[in-house]
Amino acid sequence: MTDSDDQVEFPNRVYAQTVLKPLFEDTRNNFLPALCRVNRAHCVMLANCNLLSADQASKVASGLIRVEQDLKEKTVAYDPKQEDLFFVIETRLSEAIGPDLAGRLHTGRSRNDMDHTIFRLELLNHIDHLAASAIRLAETLYLKSVREARTIVVAYTHGQPAQPTTFGHYIAGALEVLLRDITRLLAARQDVDRSPMGAAAITTTGFEIDRQKVSDLLGFAAPTENSYVSIAGVDYLTATYSSLKLLLLHLGRTVQDMQFWTSLEVAQLHVPDDLVQISSIMPQKRNPVPIEHMRLLASRGMGEAETIISTMHNTPFTDMNDSEGTMQVTGYRAFETAERVMALLSTFVEKCSIKTDMVAQNIDRSCITITELADTLVRDEGLSFREAHEICGDVARQVLASGGTLQGNGHTFLAKAFSARMSRPVNMTAQAYAQVVSPEHFVAVRERPGGPGPMAMQASSAVYRETIDGFTQHLNAAQNRKTEADEKLRTAFAELHQAEHQGKP
Repeated sequence: MTDSDDQVEFPNRVYAQTVLKPLFEDTRNNFLPALCRVNRAHCVMLANCNLLSADQASKVASGLIRVEQDLKEKTVAYDPKQEDLFFVIETRLSEAIGPDLAGRLHTGRSRNDMDHTIFRLELLNHIDHLAASAIRLAETLYLKSVREARTIVVAYTHGQPAQPTTFGHYIAGALEVLLRDITRLLAARQDVDRSPMGAAAITTTGFEIDRQKVSDLLGFAAPTENSYVSIAGVDYLTATYSSLKLLLLHLGRTVQDMQFWTSLEVAQLHVPDDLVQISSIMPQKRNPVPIEHMRLLASRGMGEAETIISTMHNTPFTDMNDSEGTMQVTGYRAFETAERVMALLSTFVEKCSIKTDMVAQNIDRSCITITELADTLVRDEGLSFREAHEICGDVARQVLASGGTLQGNGHTFLAKAFSARMSRPVNMTAQAYAQVVSPEHFVAVRERPGGPGPMAMQASSAVYRETIDGFTQHLNAAQNRKTEADEKLRTAFAELHQAEHQGKP
């Protein structure tokens, strides 16, 4: 006979230590305030629906207050005799007001709908904090893009210099992706912002409860529709963590560019000293390691979010422990990591600057303004784009071979290449040529919607400003609804509690 054979009562010691105790502690540490709110809202609703008499409701309310106060003042330790925190509260309520009356609080509900309600309430808090952080980062990117709207940088494709643009234009691109990520996060929030209370175990209840009332008191936008999916559905989780994962994935791409831009070979991005660590052995090395930490944290946060998504894979469409306490708490680490990334990136973007001298050198040695030269030959010389492209290809090869620059001696090579291919002289003067191949001109003429030209950037900035303001208003409205709901619940519950002390029937 083994030691385990001696034990026949639930819970098995190993099961209690490996599963029930950690679950209890997760609930105590993360969901107790939400659980208390659910108890209060359900009590108010039962009274409103006459499923508790006024006297019963006031006594239940008084008992709940005593239990909550006791739980706040003392550290509640796991006791194998009580499976989870729900039963701890029910037991203490029974001790306070009697088992018959305490048991009436559970009318028309189940641990199933209670669990998913408190999970959603806590997840909403995490989403709102993250959304606020993301909006602050968006504001930083927006202001940077406006300030740097005329700061020339080299844009790279395939790791090679491609065309000049502005730092503001680049940052605006990163901002636009972030705004779409915030849109996805807030769309996921709408899925979370539904109250499962009243779904009970999975099919609702025969008692004439008021699901809308509980939803309103808890600050949800509305009750869930189908009771089965209220318990079985995990899409509110997968949508949330998918949007979080995408947000970090996309931020990581911008962070990777920052790493590339600070390399000695490119060196167009300057990182201030307070964001640089010096090598312990090489005194000349300025290591912008916050970039690496942002990349690390973004990748780590993606993994933490993916853990939740993967845990839902191949699970049954029913009530299951896979989507509950421990998994919920595990996911919160992804939010904490994401907030660290955004806080650091916001500071980094605000403080970094462009090294204009290095940008000028990189432009000179790469001939990246030559696209506009080809475009101008099409417009002013009547060439097809392919003809202009071939001529400009000749010019770039000869400039690079000569060790010169496109702006310095390129016009001479243009005259030769044009004459050789078109059998006539080019009309473009050296003075006109110098303007055409300047990076400032390159940017200034790109005024199509979405381009880096000043007017195009102003138009885009107006869209971004409106979008950011809309997000802020959306989040504020949600917060106001939660605040109003808290006040309604506080007032309604206080009225129940005061009824007993005022001697009301």
